[in-house]
Amino acid sequence: MPVLLIIDMQKAWDDPRWGRRNNMDAEMNAAKLLKFWRENGLAVAHCKHDSISPDSPLRPGQVGNEIKEIVAPVEGEIVFHKKVNSCFIGTELEKWLRDNGHNTLVICGITTQHCVSTTARMAGNLGFSNYVVSDATAAFEVKNGNGDYFDPELVHKLSLATIEGEFSEIIDTHTLLDRLRSEVSII
Repeated sequence: MPVLLIIDMQKAWDDPRWGRRNNMDAEMNAAKLLKFWRENGLAVAHCKHDSISPDSPLRPGQVGNEIKEIVAPVEGEIVFHKKVNSCFIGTELEKWLRDNGHNTLVICGITTQHCVSTTARMAGNLGFSNYVVSDATAAFEVKNGNGDYFDPELVHKLSLATIEGEFSEIIDTHTLLDRLRSEVSII
């Protein structure tokens, strides 16, 4: 069975500095996945961003660095700490997956355009199958240096489109849980 990897579902994302966000149900959908994983004794891993920027709400020691209660780890669930977009860089995630015989990931978290897509790309490149749960991820609006504005829903959809097929299978919470329930009942 796949490992559930919950990326950066931290309190800092509630700070208005990030701008508009899509999918305000991402945490609730991630919690549904987490509940299923826990009820079935499946492996869960959390990854959190420990920013090194002095003014970041994601910096350790700040309330924003804390994982949101709705998806907070419990005893026995591993937490990886990263300083960059990929959960594989500067962490023991790859080693932990390989040492424990895990070859498939179910990825959810924040933000779709940064840490989720970067981790999914690297997972694919490292030979891991992975699913990105579209409604358990969220993106923020983007304004570029030319003054162009990109709505958060567009950013989200485009970010998923750039990884679909080549790196990941994109799936929603309901479809994934239906698939897993039928597989678990066979075991």
